[in-house]
Amino acid sequence: MTDLDLEHVRRQFPAFSEPGLAGQAFFENAGGSYTCKPVLERLFRFYHQRKVQPYAPYEASRLGGAEMDEARQRLAAWLGVAPDELSFGPSTTQNTYVLAQAFRQYLSAGDTIIVSNQDHEANSGAWRRLAADGITVREWRVQPDSGHLDLADLAELLDGSVRLVCFPHCSNIVGEINPVAEIVTLVHEAGALSCVDGVSYAPHGLPDIGALGADIYLFSSYKTYGPHQGIMVVRRALAEVLPNQAHEFNAGCLNKRFTPAGPDHAQVAACAGIVDYFETLHDHHDLGARTPAQKGAAVHGLMRRHEERLLRPLLAYLGGRNDLRLLGPADAEIRAPTVAIALPEAGERVAARLARHGIMAGGGDFYAGRVIAAMGEDPARGVLRLSFTHYTSAAEVTRLIAALDAEI
Repeated sequence: MTDLDLEHVRRQFPAFSEPGLAGQAFFENAGGSYTCKPVLERLFRFYHQRKVQPYAPYEASRLGGAEMDEARQRLAAWLGVAPDELSFGPSTTQNTYVLAQAFRQYLSAGDTIIVSNQDHEANSGAWRRLAADGITVREWRVQPDSGHLDLADLAELLDGSVRLVCFPHCSNIVGEINPVAEIVTLVHEAGALSCVDGVSYAPHGLPDIGALGADIYLFSSYKTYGPHQGIMVVRRALAEVLPNQAHEFNAGCLNKRFTPAGPDHAQVAACAGIVDYFETLHDHHDLGARTPAQKGAAVHGLMRRHEERLLRPLLAYLGGRNDLRLLGPADAEIRAPTVAIALPEAGERVAARLARHGIMAGGGDFYAGRVIAAMGEDPARGVLRLSFTHYTSAAEVTRLIAALDAEI
């Protein structure tokens, strides 16, 4: 297996040569990643050369529209979906809210939606509020000791009234990678649709949504090394029957039906830089894949192997402490490198002490108070969250462990 060339990776991120960040180890990536150079270059070019209304016949406008189309087409190819099934919006929270409004019109009183309490509030709250319109909301609950979502529990909730099941690919607290394809198959066999929150998973390798089979998949480009946008895939069969939420004249355009506000042209165009970066990783490491989806799988594996190697010593260290609680599995192969720790004191207070060691981490409930409470911890006290990605080094993890040893 090819090892990740970390020096090459870090050269693609200007943050690692920024004097103001020198000596800092970034462990709050679940809140937003560093931005890669190709995205910044595209954003700079758009604002300098293309900052006009796109899709008009004059050259600057034509080029601006072409760059926006390029971003959609190339991202869709890496995600294994059609370009018109992919939409951009201001955030995943906003995209989910708009989808919930479409389902509010589409569903009838007595229909059922299943949500989980493992979710970030973005893929839970908007769906739960539909109960006010007579839609039944059932909760797929985690196991309190582990935070695990058991498929047998979901099976008991599924019946002929269920129309939609919403769940995370990976929790931003528990960290366990849920078996999306298996869950989606179970949901489809029950005659329901699936909505997957991929915000906490996509930074660790863009998923092949076509292979997963999800009807809806959402993630955030600002957590996948890009600008502050929400990326939403709604597969054609569903997009064509959900009520239009955009301007009347956009009803016939799938990638505009669920984006009622005008897009941020520059940030949409800059999202092509995410694919530029991943293609650089593929080519530099000579991974040998041919199609975009195959390249995505190869880069995904490259990134995950590096992350797992770094995650193992951190999990082993935490497992040896009896004065804290690791939330979620202790096995690096089945979790993302998003590690939440419950402590006797507020997580934010510990994060402040870690900052004195050059460790950038966060504390709080991270909009996931439901799962923290379900596991018997206090959302008001919050947790300490340590999250990293493939550009993190083994030396930084060693520094983190030393800082934890000193401050907890």
